[in-house]
Amino acid sequence: MKRVLTVVLLAASLMLVTAVNASARHARHTITVVEHATTDAVTNGKKGDHAGNILTFGNKVFNAADTKKVGHDQGSCVRIVVGKSWECMWTTFLPKGQITVEGPFYDDGNSVLAITGGTGAYRNVRGQMALKYHNPAGTKFDFVFHLSR
Repeated sequence: MKRVLTVVLLAASLMLVTAVNASARHARHTITVVEHATTDAVTNGKKGDHAGNILTFGNKVFNAADTKKVGHDQGSCVRIVVGKSWECMWTTFLPKGQITVEGPFYDDGNSVLAITGGTGAYRNVRGQMALKYHNPAGTKFDFVFHLSR
């Protein structure tokens, strides 16, 4: 009887350790930064808003309170639907590593982009980033990274 109880307790302990490890691998973490969109430049040789225009940028990013610079970003977007949407890809550089995203940017509203990779502390992250207008002028944006491992 003592031997059976020992085996049962050992099996239960292994199941608990496995569940804790699986939970830790899928832990969720949120990082919020505020981008100051000051360097945005649209180019492709044509004046005005045209499908195929290229938007490039390299902007500073600040903490969630928008009081301290914590990094920067760089990337590009291609105009897809004139007056409505761009398809974008960029990297946000933070003290512990980089996070890369890809997805839509809408002229008149928030969007969600896929997190496609990362480096450093963000090497194995997955998830999505909510892109939110921080102000109506479109000169600041909240990047809310919902990270999971």
